[in-house]
Amino acid sequence: MATDYILQTQHLSKEFKGFVAVDKVNLQVRRGSIHALIGPNGAGKTTCFNLLTKFLKPTSGVILFNGADITADAPAQIARRGVIRSFQISAVFSHLSVLENVRVALQRKLGTSFYFWRSERSLAGLDARAMELLQAVDLESFARIPAVELSYGRKRALEIATTLAMDPELMLLDEPTQGMGLEDVDRIRQLIRKVAAHRTVLMVEHNMSVVSSLADTITVLQRGAVLAEGSYNEVSANPAVKEAYMGSSDAELAGAH
Repeated sequence: MATDYILQTQHLSKEFKGFVAVDKVNLQVRRGSIHALIGPNGAGKTTCFNLLTKFLKPTSGVILFNGADITADAPAQIARRGVIRSFQISAVFSHLSVLENVRVALQRKLGTSFYFWRSERSLAGLDARAMELLQAVDLESFARIPAVELSYGRKRALEIATTLAMDPELMLLDEPTQGMGLEDVDRIRQLIRKVAAHRTVLMVEHNMSVVSSLADTITVLQRGAVLAEGSYNEVSANPAVKEAYMGSSDAELAGAH
């Protein structure tokens, strides 16, 4: 049933001066699941994310969220509906404390983010919720230090905390483990599994070990079009998917468990 799906696209396409970056993509993201979007470099994964959050305008096609047509919505409207994304590059306020970063996100949710004249004391009421969110991502012990002092992996964890502060119904994570060492990858993997317990996650991810251990459903893109879809076992056994990844060897698709 359509109500089983929180996000759907119908023939979603994007062209740039004749180049088709996303080609008639039909996507169905089941409510309460972790859905991964994978594919070789240049497959159209991030472009697809940008279309879903309206940072790019589709050339054609329809986007449905909770059954409502959101194709014409602006990015701010998409966010207010509960679709919140993170980016490939960690986006935190480096010289604010870890706690203050989360508090800024909470202010945005409350619609008070432009009340710069308010005193620090008036914002203290947000601290309890901010600390809850930091606890959820194992950063409570770092609350008072400047975000610039965090390791790269912990900055990504902070970004997830600020995303959670927006109370998303659907979280879009763009390459959440990019550039990380094994310890940080495992930390973020556990964190995604934890936050997905109460919401839906759609993620673009290149690390097949992370994808195989987290994703309920995987959609494989190639040259902007859907090549295959299914469980990890199904897509990893698909001859067309293996061929698409041959340039980087079957080992990448198989993943290092």
